[in-house]
Amino acid sequence: MNLFRKKAVATSTSTSLNRVLGAFDLTMLGVGAIVGTGIFVLTGVAAAEYAGPALILSFIIAGLACTFAALCYSEFASMIPESGSAYTYSYVAFGEIIAWILGWDLVLEYGLASAAVASGWSGYFQGLLSGFGIHLPTFMTSAFNSDAGTFVDVPAILIVFIITLVLTRGVQESSKLNIIMVIIKLAVVLLFIAVGVWYVKPANWVPFTPYGFSGVTTGAAVVVFAYFGFDAVSTAAEEVKNPQRNLPIGIISALAICTFLYIVVSLILTGIVPYTELNVKDPVAFALNFINQNWAAGFVSLGAIIGITTVLMVMMFGQTRLFYAISKDGLLPKGLQKVSSKRQVPIVSTWVTAALVAIFAGFVPLNQLAELTNIGTLFAFSAVSLGILVLRVKQPNLKRGFKTPLVPFIPALAIIFCVYLMLQLSTFTWQGFGVWLVIGLVIYFLHGYRHSKLNQKNKI
Repeated sequence: MNLFRKKAVATSTSTSLNRVLGAFDLTMLGVGAIVGTGIFVLTGVAAAEYAGPALILSFIIAGLACTFAALCYSEFASMIPESGSAYTYSYVAFGEIIAWILGWDLVLEYGLASAAVASGWSGYFQGLLSGFGIHLPTFMTSAFNSDAGTFVDVPAILIVFIITLVLTRGVQESSKLNIIMVIIKLAVVLLFIAVGVWYVKPANWVPFTPYGFSGVTTGAAVVVFAYFGFDAVSTAAEEVKNPQRNLPIGIISALAICTFLYIVVSLILTGIVPYTELNVKDPVAFALNFINQNWAAGFVSLGAIIGITTVLMVMMFGQTRLFYAISKDGLLPKGLQKVSSKRQVPIVSTWVTAALVAIFAGFVPLNQLAELTNIGTLFAFSAVSLGILVLRVKQPNLKRGFKTPLVPFIPALAIIFCVYLMLQLSTFTWQGFGVWLVIGLVIYFLHGYRHSKLNQKNKI
């Protein structure tokens, strides 16, 4: 473990990256990463099944939890500017086996998040096709549901493989492209607000909390997914001008903007359509069709498709790099770190990711995907926040480009919020999460422990 810590310290004290990003750049990066499936897809499911019109309270609670966790992520990112996110951070704070558990948890998080995004993309794509009078056979429109007559979500599988083909040819992040995509996504959201606000019926907000406060908190645990991607801001720590000032501004501004948009969209959505009818994969477009504003629904569907496509690409990109990072440490088969000499991308990891995401997106219902993703996400947030407390005690002299404010209160609040939200999720979700972790431990002791590069170094 000491060898890795020395490596982490060395990494944190030197960098070849240019510090060029300001608070505005970080805010745009955060909004671009956050606005997507959450606002276009999960608002409907969460309102219909969990919170009703009180979904706005769910978004506020989830937003606070993510803000506290994001400040903890920022400190780690400024210390350890390496791929792997919470996996790499926990390696430094807790050691290899805990890092493996976090890494395996992130495989669940990124993989199922990608599948959920693909499922949402499918809903809007089919909505766009229906505007032209094109309807796919029912059996291939969604994951297996005997009551609805669906068997497999073919459009979701197709978009996964299209994105994979793009990723295998190399992906270059562009600040200008990101800003363009943010403008498109925000324009679509503002179009919905501008059109929909005139059709709101306050009677649809009664009862405001049909499922009680427990429904609000369960809804918060589900819509955490809507904030997934904020860590894209914290991982840019080594390229930020004055990170001590600009990182918290960028993170909090992005989360504040997105929370405000989520609240307004939720109010209008549940004001237009009775919340019981919103359990669909394209709720924003569905609401516009509900009030016969089909022209606006078409624009929203097209904009949502563009926005969700970029989110799917980023999430699948993150999954491939996670496999690559864990494989480099020897905890997964070394084939996953094979890099294409022509394209300079981890080719095996990319196709393994594609296969896993396609299976989940094609056959697992959206609500189950979202809940399993969220329990993994909240677990990772809690572990990273705890890691800040551990390292402040064990290694107080590590160079930190950014320090989480009000320690230990902010990390403690992040842990309390995240654990509380985890406890609101269903028994099925906890059972699925437990089975996933057991499978991960079996893989670690059968393969990871014996092939770990850290353990091999310790034997020398």
